Amino acid sequence: MFSYENPLYLAEEAAALDLLSGGRVALGVSRGSPEPALRGWEAFGYNGSTDPRGADLAREKFDLFMRAVRGEGIAEADPEQFGRTGRLRVEPHSPGLASRIWWGAGSRETAAWAGAQGVNLMSSTLLTEATGDAFADLQAEQIALFREAWREAGHTGAPRVSVSRSIFPVVNENDRLHFGLRGQGAADQIGVIDGFRSTFGKTYAAEPDALVEQLRADAAVQAADTVMLTIPSQLGVDFNLRILEAFAEHVAPALGWEPNTQGPVQGDPV
Repeated sequence: MFSYENPLYLAEEAAALDLLSGGRVALGVSRGSPEPALRGWEAFGYNGSTDPRGADLAREKFDLFMRAVRGEGIAEADPEQFGRTGRLRVEPHSPGLASRIWWGAGSRETAAWAGAQGVNLMSSTLLTEATGDAFADLQAEQIALFREAWREAGHTGAPRVSVSRSIFPVVNENDRLHFGLRGQGAADQIGVIDGFRSTFGKTYAAEPDALVEQLRADAAVQAADTVMLTIPSQLGVDFNLRILEAFAEHVAPALGWEPNTQGPVQGDPV
């Protein structure tokens, strides 16, 4: 939750981890989800937000964070200590990290903002909008607006886009017991979150052949280059590992997806 973070500390820590891991860090950040604390960031010493959700504070911090990650000068050098004037960047610096930062956008407007910033897009199973369109169609529009903003801002390269889905392949009776009812008549849901009428994506739970057809018809899944699975962590590691294995074995290959052993995932051309 960026409202609570010191952007320069985070830039320093992210760069150090990226260097230690050989450039493998992919860091997703966002304004943050609704919380029980009222303006909780102020308890951490961060003031000045005029938004009851702290969204404006998060965007200001993200701008400073990205400047630091990209190696821009942040602080004035002390000529007596450093030997010259000028601005110093945050150290350590990892040159490739900026291309692996993701912004979690919950609306079409924030997706367009992320595209203008030149970072990758994460979109979850929730959008703080309700237009009457299906969740997948609304999210596909969000992705299109992100890519349009990226292009109009003049950024180069192909940005990454991920969407999250609750997907449960039913391959045995145990799966049917846990998830079978979730897939029967599953539909998007409309509710209120953060004071906004919001759309929640449906759960996919069915036998693999049916899942393949349903996901082929999901406009946002088809528009994204990456799908993140939302799984019920309360069922334990072993159970969740079986969910992931069932998806990788029975669903993903039929959709043309490849394991990461084939090399780094590339974004679609913009």
